[in-house]
Amino acid sequence: MLPLPPIDLKDVQQKLATHFRPWQRSLQFWARAVDIYTGYKVFQLRVILVKDVKKQEEMWERQHEVAAEKIYAMCSDLGGFFLKVAQIIGKPDLAPAAWVKRLVTLCDHAPATPFDAVQLMLETELGRNVGEVFERFDVDPLGSASIAQVHRARLRGDKTDVVVKVQHPGVQDLMMTDIRNLQAFALCIQKTDIKFDLYSVTKEMEKQIGYEFDFMREANAMEKIRRFLYENNKKSVLVPRLMRDIVTRVLVMEYIDGVPILNLGAEIAKRGINPGGKIAVAAKQKILQSLTLAYGQMILKSGFFHADPHPGNILICKGSEVALLDYGQVKDLPDELRLGYASLVLAIADGDPIRASESYRELGIGTLSKCENEQHELLRLAETMFDTKLPPGVTMLQPFSEESSIKKIAVETFPEELFSVLRTVHLLRGLSVGLGINYSCAEQWRPIAEEALFRAGRLTGCQG
Repeated sequence: MLPLPPIDLKDVQQKLATHFRPWQRSLQFWARAVDIYTGYKVFQLRVILVKDVKKQEEMWERQHEVAAEKIYAMCSDLGGFFLKVAQIIGKPDLAPAAWVKRLVTLCDHAPATPFDAVQLMLETELGRNVGEVFERFDVDPLGSASIAQVHRARLRGDKTDVVVKVQHPGVQDLMMTDIRNLQAFALCIQKTDIKFDLYSVTKEMEKQIGYEFDFMREANAMEKIRRFLYENNKKSVLVPRLMRDIVTRVLVMEYIDGVPILNLGAEIAKRGINPGGKIAVAAKQKILQSLTLAYGQMILKSGFFHADPHPGNILICKGSEVALLDYGQVKDLPDELRLGYASLVLAIADGDPIRASESYRELGIGTLSKCENEQHELLRLAETMFDTKLPPGVTMLQPFSEESSIKKIAVETFPEELFSVLRTVHLLRGLSVGLGINYSCAEQWRPIAEEALFRAGRLTGCQG
């Protein structure tokens, strides 16, 4: 009888760990998500018994702080997709202040892949040694996000630096597991508390994140948006130039020198400029105006737009120029949605509740009214969802509050493809809150929306 081959225990352990990792993550997510959710439900029963409004507010603040610690721990421990969740919910207009304060530090702090794994990925994808392709390659990454990390380098024979984007190995399957768990959780809470079609939102997230692993798609999107903005925006928003012959699970693009927008305040102070003075305020307004104009043109004029303007993807360059990075999340809106949204922009800019109601129907947003003044609340909901300037008296979205528009007007159906527009507007709003500038993107986009509708033959009397 032939002797049995020796068992490699380390190999067995590694295979078992890989096999059971999705199950382990699912258990971790559900245990933590249910704990956070039930914490709020129990608290709601307790706070009703307190009649003093000031004491109620203090109790809510403490509850938000407790929940913030739990959400931070979940997103930090699980990483991957949950870093994107932290990006979405950790915004001043969308989440309680305690959540924002805790989650903002997580946005771009994904653990880096060790350099030996990066080197192996590069050499596998490029078919050559790193030293044959690059004259210099920085071992420490410039940054690491949920799907990939970026390194500064220089190609052989070149005089300028490049950025090399490399995918984390094995992360795609885990992210898909995370999204499906979130979809199941969304179905549960939209049936009980948050009267919004959250499931469709998570389905769009699944589609968009699947796209982020396709670097060829990202390369094409980067070139398309770069051409469009160059022709329509005259370089007030910069897009990196792509090195076309290197696109696999590795992407190489020009290096743009700038300051991350989150560090803008510190940079202004370092230069001895008064952060509240005229120079600083003018620079911030120029930055926000450039970004808003570029997004208005992309969404309403072409329908093809960069759909991930979170602070980690925005650099401020010399002369307050803005550079927009990372084209993994882009959206191509069908014309009917693009024009329907243009009509909604005009309704918000003009404060027209009848047009807002018509635009909702045209966009396929299904609502169920639970109030008397339905049209007024529908316009207020449109402003809350699709404008950077919140309605009077609203400082952030409060889905659990009985006074919020989302409680009075239930959103029963929401087109998946429109989620990218919604998210983009909310990220622009978060930037405006962070920069201390309160403005309406709908008002700024009115001329672009009018032109789009005029060109489609749906508006008369516009100068186009």
